[in-house]
Amino acid sequence: MNNVANNSSFSKICIMGLGYIGLPTASILANRGYDVLGVDVKPEIVKIINDGGVHIVEPDLDILVRAATNSGKLKASLKPEKSDVFMICVPTPFKEGHKPDMKYVEESTHAIVPFLEKGNLVVLESTSPAGTCEKIIRPIIEKAGWKVDDEILLAHCPERVLPGHILKECIENDRVIGGVSPRSSQKAKELYASFVKGEIFLTDCTTAEMAKLTENSFRDVNIAFANELANICEKMEINVWELIKLANRHPRVKILNPGPGVGGHCIAVDPWFIVDSCPEEAKIIRTAREVNDARPVKILERIAAAAEKFKKPVIGLMGLAFKADIDDLRESPAVHIAREVIKMNIGEILVCEPYVKSSKEFNLHSISETIRRSDILVLLVDHVQFKQLDKTLLKEKMIIDTRGIW
Repeated sequence: MNNVANNSSFSKICIMGLGYIGLPTASILANRGYDVLGVDVKPEIVKIINDGGVHIVEPDLDILVRAATNSGKLKASLKPEKSDVFMICVPTPFKEGHKPDMKYVEESTHAIVPFLEKGNLVVLESTSPAGTCEKIIRPIIEKAGWKVDDEILLAHCPERVLPGHILKECIENDRVIGGVSPRSSQKAKELYASFVKGEIFLTDCTTAEMAKLTENSFRDVNIAFANELANICEKMEINVWELIKLANRHPRVKILNPGPGVGGHCIAVDPWFIVDSCPEEAKIIRTAREVNDARPVKILERIAAAAEKFKKPVIGLMGLAFKADIDDLRESPAVHIAREVIKMNIGEILVCEPYVKSSKEFNLHSISETIRRSDILVLLVDHVQFKQLDKTLLKEKMIIDTRGIW
């Protein structure tokens, strides 16, 4: 264990939320020598972590968590305790009308207020609409009688990691930190500099919040271009994969690959935060979201057309996760497609997701059974298991490949 905490003015860190960002962050900090308390609202998650286990799939996370809990540096609880630093790593979804739902951030802030002490640092890591620190977190802390930045320091440091590479990128990626003042920014930098190898850039909290939204909106717009090309090519009977490969031979062109839509808690959500803040100005960002949100409909139309060629087909849906080689189903277009195909009642549906052991919603089938029994195979996620399949097994099948690997 690397005891960097010995050289820090911080000793104990309380992390609110033990999901895909909170738990990896907690395990990294604990293995750097900090005393870390992870807080979650679900008793089953608290128990799993205190037993040295993990509830999410992420390479090497189980090893890191086990080491941290065995050393006594990481503990999980249903409620916070007095700490030097409070990090908020809770979900920030949207509700009806694509409005930001900030209840988890608000609840977490209210939960830590009774435990605040002078000199504490509060860091928001959750990706949030621009203005969250100043308009939501600061007023809650100040209403409790504290002077923000004078007595309680407040900053935003958005996570910018890729699922499947979270531990590596949490340490190696550059970070943007925005405080409510330069003093808060510098104090937050002290914490992150103790475990981040990438460069750390300081700004104000609202710019830091907007930076993360901008990064994901940029990616969403580029994915929308690829998905719109796919829609056009399907209508014109052009192979979109060949087209993109040829266009990308231009030295200044790098078109992304299309897919069945955009999922995950970041790219499928964050652009709406910008649209909600500036609906008249965010025209391209809104259009990109609409193109990507509509993409599953095109896939459903292809599945329906393929099913018409059979009397009562068996349709195998390959993958539910929002991206390859993870178990994360949040905002996944594949999940939406699976739900809608089942509703269509056009045949027997076999759902296959190798990274999920069981599902309350879907009856999951193995890869071998899905391929053997299906008349139509719909590839929705480019998992490595699907890439490595013996292609001779697919010879007699009707294939709908939304990822271009078959």
